[in-house]
Amino acid sequence: MEIEEIKKRFNDCKSSEAIYQLIISMGKELPSLGSAEISEENRVPGCQSRMYLSVAFQEGKLYFAAASDALISAGLAALLIKAYNGSSPEYILQAPPSFLDELGIPALLTPGRANGLASLFLKMKQEALKTLIAT
Repeated sequence: MEIEEIKKRFNDCKSSEAIYQLIISMGKELPSLGSAEISEENRVPGCQSRMYLSVAFQEGKLYFAAASDALISAGLAALLIKAYNGSSPEYILQAPPSFLDELGIPALLTPGRANGLASLFLKMKQEALKTLIAT
C-alpha cells in the first residue's frame, strides 16, 4: 500500500477512536513472523512493547515484516511497512514518514508509543544503511 492509499484510508476516520481502530485492524493484518525471526538481533529497542523487525533484500528493494505483543504497536509497524515495503534503501533513508504527521497520528500516541514508532523507523533506516554498505 502506498502512502496516498494510507492517507485515503485514514482521512475517512472521523474521530481519534476510529483512527485507533484502523491502526489496530492494520496490526491484525500483519503476517506472523517465524520463530527464527523473533530474535534479539531483530528486536526493536526503545519500544514500550516487544517489537521485532525482519528485513529481506531482493532485487534492490527492502521488504519488512514485523511482530509485536501489543496491537497498537503492531498497527504502527503495519503503517510503516505498508509505506516502505518494496522501497530502495536510498528512498527509506531520504523519505521520513511525514505522512504520519499529516494524519495527526503522533499527536494521538502516548510518549512511549511515539518513541516506539520513532525507534521502529530508525531500525528500518539502519537496515537500509547496512544494505547499502554491504552491496
